[in-house]
Amino acid sequence: MTVSPSASSAHADLAALAQDPAPWPHPWRYAIGTLDESRVRQAAVLVLFGVLDDVLAARDTSGQDAPDDAPASPVPADLDVLLLARASTLSHHPGQVSFPGGRLDDTDTDLVDAALREAVEETGLDRDGVEVLGALDPLPLPVSNHVVTPVIAWWARPTPVAVVDSAESAHVFRVPVADLTDPANRRTAVVRRGRNVHKSPAFLVSADGREHLVWGFTGAILDALLDRLGWAEPWDAARTVEVPV
Repeated sequence: MTVSPSASSAHADLAALAQDPAPWPHPWRYAIGTLDESRVRQAAVLVLFGVLDDVLAARDTSGQDAPDDAPASPVPADLDVLLLARASTLSHHPGQVSFPGGRLDDTDTDLVDAALREAVEETGLDRDGVEVLGALDPLPLPVSNHVVTPVIAWWARPTPVAVVDSAESAHVFRVPVADLTDPANRRTAVVRRGRNVHKSPAFLVSADGREHLVWGFTGAILDALLDRLGWAEPWDAARTVEVPV
């Protein structure tokens, strides 16, 4: 597969991030609740970037049609990240958008193997075409009592992806990263549970004619990665969206 110079630069940025010993803000303020250390489970997600097809970002990333004082997009129009919408019938995080991934099984050699296995089971991708760049520090997910390791990867040899098990996933899709960085698509998700109000970064995305809101754990990871990579653009955090729970 031929990779454009701009995509090669993105690959280099991701490879450098994967070797960064401290990619996350501390403390991780998006962890709601407290882990039960006596029964915490290990899990991993595959954060898979690549240049996958001819579906470019909806926004103009060339800068040709932008006002003279508008900043150029920090990412190429053909850079994507793989996401999936979970089935609405699941007991944990129903309907939410997430990265492919899941719990560490006894048959997995390590957390990287777990992330790849789960991605194959959920999306049908060919793991031999995935270049693993590195595993980042784990993050707490108290709501399901997991500690989750994000695995950064590059799709060197892309293969078709789709929902494998409709009981687990409702939609498997790729999102142009330039649409994630677009300030017009950024929001702050607001979750109200009684008197408690939780806020986290969120993204409005569109794929295959479907609209999704990326929020919660996945939205927080994307927000932190974009910042750390230097790909984020200034956006209005006062623009909120209420998330029903």
